[in-house]
Amino acid sequence: MAAIHSPSPTGAPIAAGLSLAEALEHRQKTGKPVRVGLIGAGQMGTDIVVQVAQMQGIEIAAVADIAPDRVSQAAALAGQEVDIVSDNAGLEAAGRRGRIAATNSLDLICRSPAIDVIIDATGNPEAGSRVALTAIAARKHIVMMNVEADITIGSYLAVEAAKAGVVYTLGAGDEPAAAMELINFVRAMGYPVVAAGKGKNNPFRIDAVPADYVEEATRRNMNPRMLVEFVDGSKTMVEMVAIANACGFVPDIPGMHGPAAPRAELQDYFCPKEEGGLLSNKGVVDFSVAKGVAPGVFVIAEMRHPRVRERMSDLHLGPGPYYSFFRPYHLTSLEVPLSAAAAVLFGQSHMRPLPVPTAEVGCVAKRDLAVGETLDAIGEYGYRGFALSRVDSLARKALPIGLAQGATMTRPVRKGELITLADAAPDERLKIVEVRRAQEAMIAALGQGASA
Repeated sequence: MAAIHSPSPTGAPIAAGLSLAEALEHRQKTGKPVRVGLIGAGQMGTDIVVQVAQMQGIEIAAVADIAPDRVSQAAALAGQEVDIVSDNAGLEAAGRRGRIAATNSLDLICRSPAIDVIIDATGNPEAGSRVALTAIAARKHIVMMNVEADITIGSYLAVEAAKAGVVYTLGAGDEPAAAMELINFVRAMGYPVVAAGKGKNNPFRIDAVPADYVEEATRRNMNPRMLVEFVDGSKTMVEMVAIANACGFVPDIPGMHGPAAPRAELQDYFCPKEEGGLLSNKGVVDFSVAKGVAPGVFVIAEMRHPRVRERMSDLHLGPGPYYSFFRPYHLTSLEVPLSAAAAVLFGQSHMRPLPVPTAEVGCVAKRDLAVGETLDAIGEYGYRGFALSRVDSLARKALPIGLAQGATMTRPVRKGELITLADAAPDERLKIVEVRRAQEAMIAALGQGASA
């Protein structure tokens, strides 16, 4: 087995020449597992607690949740026990007893010397901003499952993490990181990526509201609001913008095309108009609503050399010059611990945004909105996500979706209209609003302009 050498920024050893599985096996054998601090014990957090219990060389050391009973329930599913703690001494004592420390304090977990890496599984942009900032300030690696926070302030967080010498990464298993695997594969081979995207998991119903999805959400053990975030397209817009901001891509048109492109014909849809496709540009993000594409992700590569096309034809991948590379699954929360392990063991980010974003998710009103109303959360009754290029977002002064919850309507907006920063004032008390201002100042200092 290859040697383990040199400290990472947080003092943990880096595994040289080992695969991730081998590095985790080494940690298991040496009794030094990667110790994870998890923020949030909802559906995603519970999955992570259970999944980590199946792995070697990594463990959930502590979980923070506003309802400690949820931590106990998650631990029970994983065959583990919980100690309720209020300070670092209690957290470390729980570890010595082989138990998960449960607390309602994210600060305690993020700052504990006993923790190597933080996973944010809150699903709330405001909470995500606080988790990430606290973790980075404490020089902890941070795995963000909170894509809504990432598309709002991720560029700033990634830069701050780099300054602190720690890893900022989106979590493996979600569509953005799964698509990023394919993007990196194609780019490493030297071919341009024409388009990247996913299959939409649910019917696309832009007027969906939680009251109409209580039964389905209950049956699927989901929060109705979270289910609606998928159904009304908001989650798809958020995920595709996350890919765009990590790669320098843009939506080809506002809202993207979203055709019913079958799995076998993705390359025929997501190619330039002059060659029979839908696209006005190359280097775009989009999605398909055709059955058989979800839960997969895809990348369309352009490969024009005659010898390469000959080989691709021999391999039954089509005549080209556009080829579809497809991953037929993503394992959501179950893959996330891999990002935590890679951050600690290799200093590796599976995905992070560029310093200057190229795309934004704005808000389109689901109903008529009146002056004085306070906007609700993503996936509720007031608005849905709508993907725009950064250029379009700046021109239209779109309200970023990560700043929408708690914003006050200052002008009436009719159903179906884009909500702008002239129509709604974000809640200045929120940390995410403050960080967004800092991100825009950072971008302006790079000469790229500001939006919100």
